[in-house]
Amino acid sequence: MQRAIKTTSDGSKTLYISNLNENYHSHHGALQEARHVFIDHGLKRLNNYEINILELGFGTGLNVLVTIDEFLKTDKNHVIHYFTIEKYPVNEGEVKELGYDVFFDEPNMKEYNRKLHQCEWNKTTELLPNFFFTKYHCDFFDLKELELPKINLVYYDCFGARVQPDLWEKPLFEMVADKMETGGLLTTYSSKGSVRRILEELNFKVEKKAGPPGKREMINAIKLKTEEC
Repeated sequence: MQRAIKTTSDGSKTLYISNLNENYHSHHGALQEARHVFIDHGLKRLNNYEINILELGFGTGLNVLVTIDEFLKTDKNHVIHYFTIEKYPVNEGEVKELGYDVFFDEPNMKEYNRKLHQCEWNKTTELLPNFFFTKYHCDFFDLKELELPKINLVYYDCFGARVQPDLWEKPLFEMVADKMETGGLLTTYSSKGSVRRILEELNFKVEKKAGPPGKREMINAIKLKTEEC
């Protein structure tokens, strides 16, 4: 895939795929979108001592960085296990040009950013104390074969349905649901009615939330017990 670097409205950068006419993040602001969708309406909603996060997909690593940033701000002594999937990894030059570490006050963020991109695929790395990171170099539809603990939080951050409609259909959502614990939360920038209906069919309680800048709504979905459906 041919990729180019673009600057979004909040000053943070994203990747643009010309043959798909698709950005990795909102052009209204990559950083503020990641924080709004996956931290404010995701991680901050959980109070678990130990949190298992599944991200689809890893991309530029920005969602990992905002998660580390929030993890370091908390006064709780807790543990995060972060699992992410990516078929088309970014390269070292793109990581450097994106330069996400400059947007965080944490002085070690540059080192964390380097480590998460350079660490070995399919192997768990302790990026920092109590933050365990595993990235899988595979297709999203290989999720069924991955050995994961029950997931508390899903960052559903696939490319949009316009360019990859199969990622927003029932088969992949079924695989994700099977990996989640009861009460687990799925958060996504999407607000599509078809996505809401699929999640409801899969026994999720779907909540509409205010979207990030440039988007009116987004979805949170909580996996219910069978008797709650």
